[in-house]
Amino acid sequence: MKSILVTGGAGFIGSNFIPYFLFQNRDISIINLDLLTYAGDLSNLKEIETHPGYTFIKGDIRDRTLVDSLFKEYNIQGVIHFAAESHVDNSITGPEAFVRTNVNGTFTLLDVARKAWLKAPFEPHSGQEQSRFLHVSTDEVYGTLGDTGYFTEATAYAPNSPYSASKAGSDMLVRSYHHTYGMNTITTNCSNNYGPKQHKEKLIPTIIRKALSNQPIPIYGDGLNVRDWLYVLDHAKGIELAFKKGLAGQTYNIGGRNERTNMQIVNTICSILDSQSPRSDGRSYKNQITFVKDRAGHDRRYAIDATKIETQLGWKAEENFETGILKTIHWYLTH
Repeated sequence: MKSILVTGGAGFIGSNFIPYFLFQNRDISIINLDLLTYAGDLSNLKEIETHPGYTFIKGDIRDRTLVDSLFKEYNIQGVIHFAAESHVDNSITGPEAFVRTNVNGTFTLLDVARKAWLKAPFEPHSGQEQSRFLHVSTDEVYGTLGDTGYFTEATAYAPNSPYSASKAGSDMLVRSYHHTYGMNTITTNCSNNYGPKQHKEKLIPTIIRKALSNQPIPIYGDGLNVRDWLYVLDHAKGIELAFKKGLAGQTYNIGGRNERTNMQIVNTICSILDSQSPRSDGRSYKNQITFVKDRAGHDRRYAIDATKIETQLGWKAEENFETGILKTIHWYLTH
């Protein structure tokens, strides 16, 4: 049975990806390496904790001795790398952790994989010819857009926050290991994810949580910042497809084609909650919306052109925002 190392699998995207991937690929076992920092939660993986193809290891991706031992013990033949510090606000107040994990951690994983899979540049060890490193990244590396246009794989990098700069650095390391050593790498850059199991500090869980607890719902600035929203299970399916069928050395943008302003998001969620879990006083949750000081360096608009993965690999988002947000709210109301 082939073994794949998944990093950060107890986080939001990883914990949606692993159960999906295990049940789709019964000939593959997953080793989940996660340090369980604030965003990692093993309760997100209760459904597969006894699965025979699943092993959890608590540890740091920067720990070369540990990572090297996992490659040797399990004969790792693939890496799907989710582990990252990812909260933009936290990167503004404490950028050092983002560089340590996102840059140094990615370097450690790449370098251990290189030594395990290659005896020399462009010369894989016997049995490691198909070993592949998939790096999960973000559209934030591209910077910000005006009112029109889309990020493509050819868009120049222009990161504006310490978070996006650290992810851009990790993307470049992955690129360099392909071009310098011939490592079989793939990078995916996704738009904003939403869905079950997301950390409570993120926008959509914050709106739901604050609304239901009768607290002010904070919206940055004028609420007109635009993001392209991608349902997390659609993202998981795109990652699986890129891992299996993507061309080595390529980047694939994964986006939901669901642009919404933050005000559209909060109004949609409040309307659904008004219907599904109405306030006791009969008023709308929209009365709780409160505008707060804008985030420092807040990018105005992100939007992804997913044509490449759609046409070359056959991926397509199955959820639009209206269907995905209903599933998301249902999950939060029942958990």
